Amino acid sequence: MDKNKDVEAEVKEEETAGAAETAEAAETAEDAADEALRKELAEQKDKYLRLLAEYDNYQKRTQREKAARYADAVVDTVEKLLPVGDNLERALGTEVTSEDAVKFKEGVEMVWKQFLDALEKLGVKPIQAEGEQFDPNLHNAVMHIEDDSVDDNTVVEDFARGYIYNGERVVRHSMVKVAN
Repeated sequence: MDKNKDVEAEVKEEETAGAAETAEAAETAEDAADEALRKELAEQKDKYLRLLAEYDNYQKRTQREKAARYADAVVDTVEKLLPVGDNLERALGTEVTSEDAVKFKEGVEMVWKQFLDALEKLGVKPIQAEGEQFDPNLHNAVMHIEDDSVDDNTVVEDFARGYIYNGERVVRHSMVKVAN
């Protein structure tokens, strides 16, 4: 009987060892499956974050492009209208003597103010030139004079008014006379 007990004890030990090995193998398989799921989750999260960043960049880029197209349209349109403003300004520079001509000039002055208001609503403002330092980014020097009463590189006369869009983009450079 001692032999049977020894065999039974050995069988139980083997069963216990087998069960432990089976449990350990199952746990290892479960850990491997968990690790694979974590890895897949991390990959999916990375893909999601990249897609989110790409979409955010797309929105910003399209917003910039839309603003640039609008700015181009405003500048192109205003550029075509500036000769009309130049002619209104020339009309205001004429001397008038008769009462009818004075009334007509007042009407032209109202149209000129309306023209400037419309430009300002679009973000376009005249460039101040006369008396300012010459800036090649804003002014186009078409004449130079020697004048000791004025500092060097000072604009002394504005032949054609320049305009700037939103304070950063020149629609038309001012045509100026500069003192050397």
